Amino acid sequence: MGQQDAYQIGIDSYGGADALRTFSHAVPPPAPGEVQIRQTAVGVNFVDIYFRTGLHRLPELPAVLGVEAAGVVEAVGADVIDVAVGQRVAYAGLPTGSYTNLRNLPVERVLRLPDGLSNETAAAGLLRGVTTWMLLHRVREIKAGDTVFVHAAAGGLGLIVVQWAKALGARVIGTVGTAQKAALAKAHGLDQAVLHRSEDFVEAVRVFGGGAGVDLAIDGIGGDTLRRTLGVVKPFGVVASIGQVAGPVEALSIEELGPARSIALARPSVIGLMRDTTQYRAAAQIVLGKLADGLNVQAGTRLPLERAAEAHRLMETGRTTGSVILIP
Repeated sequence: MGQQDAYQIGIDSYGGADALRTFSHAVPPPAPGEVQIRQTAVGVNFVDIYFRTGLHRLPELPAVLGVEAAGVVEAVGADVIDVAVGQRVAYAGLPTGSYTNLRNLPVERVLRLPDGLSNETAAAGLLRGVTTWMLLHRVREIKAGDTVFVHAAAGGLGLIVVQWAKALGARVIGTVGTAQKAALAKAHGLDQAVLHRSEDFVEAVRVFGGGAGVDLAIDGIGGDTLRRTLGVVKPFGVVASIGQVAGPVEALSIEELGPARSIALARPSVIGLMRDTTQYRAAAQIVLGKLADGLNVQAGTRLPLERAAEAHRLMETGRTTGSVILIP
């Protein structure tokens, strides 16, 4: 098999959604230790927007965006024995480059999909699932009776956090933007929804946690919201800052964490976690098993790959529910 042309979406300079460009690239046959994937579903994540804007710097430009996809193995390189042509696979993490219809990757980054788990569900849920595992088992080991708070509870990550935490026996409260999003999150197990445009989430979460606050608060909003989120966790609770949709966070004083509050602030990176291949594969297998067993991934928006800029705009303006996927 010779080279094949791939259709790709990426950037040649940092900027807004209009910075996204279409590229054509000749993909060679997979090298030894690589597999070639004909992609059928591509996950869209906020980290893609961070790379697009330059908040996270790419190794070089131009660059193809995207850190998650699923598809079918089209060819394998020499010495590849664990994956075969025709098998369905998925992957997540670096290097970027998933916004394409065809790609070569090292075999250790590729995971075979269980029977019964669709490619689209895998592409919509793998990265968010590993993020949830990291939050609920590494950042704070959540157990029955614990309380968890998550911003954007009806988003792609929020809905998975809600279901996973409930399965562990926790009680979960979360912010949403509309009554419709509140209904969706509650249908996935959320105990209490806070309409952040009209309600004070700080007071609501403290009451939910018995007056003192919750054990774990997950903040992907950033900006001033993170500083307010520090006020919703009980003594010796944890705030996990995992994003900054609303902008960068101003410098925090250590006194804002304790001794009066006695809380911890974590800044975990799922992309950093997945750089460790062993850790990545172990966590991903747990996630794929949960997805195959019925963990519900809401793919609220499906768009053709060439409409990636539209997907980014919808996510940036909070007009999505559940996960967003692109179809090559």
